[in-house]
Amino acid sequence: MNPTTPRIAELTAPAAWQVVDFISDLHLQASEPATVQAWEHYMAHTRADAVFILGDLFEVWVGDDGPASADDEARFEARCVHTLHTTAQRRTVFLMHGNRDFLLGNAFAQACGLRLLADPTVLVFGGQRWLLSHGDALCLDDTDYLQFRAQVRSPEWQQAFLAKPLAERRAIARGLRTESEARKRSGAVYADVDAAAAAGWLQTAQARELIHGHTHKPADHALGDGLRRRVLSDWDAAATPPRAEVLRLQLDAGAVQVQRLPAQQAG
Repeated sequence: MNPTTPRIAELTAPAAWQVVDFISDLHLQASEPATVQAWEHYMAHTRADAVFILGDLFEVWVGDDGPASADDEARFEARCVHTLHTTAQRRTVFLMHGNRDFLLGNAFAQACGLRLLADPTVLVFGGQRWLLSHGDALCLDDTDYLQFRAQVRSPEWQQAFLAKPLAERRAIARGLRTESEARKRSGAVYADVDAAAAAGWLQTAQARELIHGHTHKPADHALGDGLRRRVLSDWDAAATPPRAEVLRLQLDAGAVQVQRLPAQQAG
């Protein structure tokens, strides 16, 4: 096995599924109401049998106890939980951790009625194997981030962080977001997915297509030997032009059709 390839989970789609949607990197936050409203509209109107959210649904998540608290952030988080719960009553919703919301836990999933998805996971749909990932673990040139990722994904770090008071956790998160925004304004260049590592994951998974987010660079990339990676768009409904794209797999006469479409046209 390629040393950069983690354990790969597997999910087989029910035979009844005809349409599957993928979204990621919405970075939902109360200060971006247009994006929140675009997401709520999409979740209410998509005709997909299943929605896969491949990481960074939220700009930040500091623990599943947040929505039940009495602060301003809690009202926004509770609103998002309600949207997810309402959607999950009509269709299947899966959620994968991103680099911003890796503390989403089982209590959150149960409150929303959704299923947490391991990263990476193979989805068997339409007679094909589709490898799903957030994508951050494949950005091998970003060594500082990968060290940080290993630290904050460890059970020991998470247990210690979640033991802190909610107000302290929110303050720490605000500080990290401020540092991140400053780095963006400085013109820092972010690492992209390593093509060889992506191909290695696909070969290990016996899949030909990788669907991922994280990089905010929506495009399709040929990796050679018939392998391909499809990159999801981030969402920013206040941008010009607005960004709110869905990647859809749809069965048509037994074959899988792949299309990108604006979220408002996903119904």
